[in-house]
Amino acid sequence: MTSRKTILGCVFSVVVISIASYSPLPAQSKVLRPKPCLVEISDTTADYQRVLNPPQTISMHSGAVVLLPSKSVGKHSTEDYEEAVIVLAGSGEMRITGGETLKLKPNSVAYCPPHTEHDVVNTGLQPLRYLYIVAKQQH
Repeated sequence: MTSRKTILGCVFSVVVISIASYSPLPAQSKVLRPKPCLVEISDTTADYQRVLNPPQTISMHSGAVVLLPSKSVGKHSTEDYEEAVIVLAGSGEMRITGGETLKLKPNSVAYCPPHTEHDVVNTGLQPLRYLYIVAKQQH
């Protein structure tokens, strides 16, 4: 039997932006000055690991997810945020409510626009491992 660690693979790294400091402007207001940083994603995460969220970022939220075979994250909408799902291992589907089904496989990226209800489902026999990134839509 293959070990969970073998199935999930090695540690993945993501370059991310975090808050470095605030600098005053002439009107005494504060400006976010992000700086690059590195976050290592554990290969032993059981279900979910936060990667980046405010105040580390300006508006971006992200996490690492491991879905077991036949499991789903459940229908949801990211409201004003657009979402990218980056598949690292396994296979599955992003099911858009009232729309198409996007097939997920390693090295693929699925995009979901703001205000779109969707679900991510593991349709394979191995754990589905992916990163999601959501960012506020610009007005």
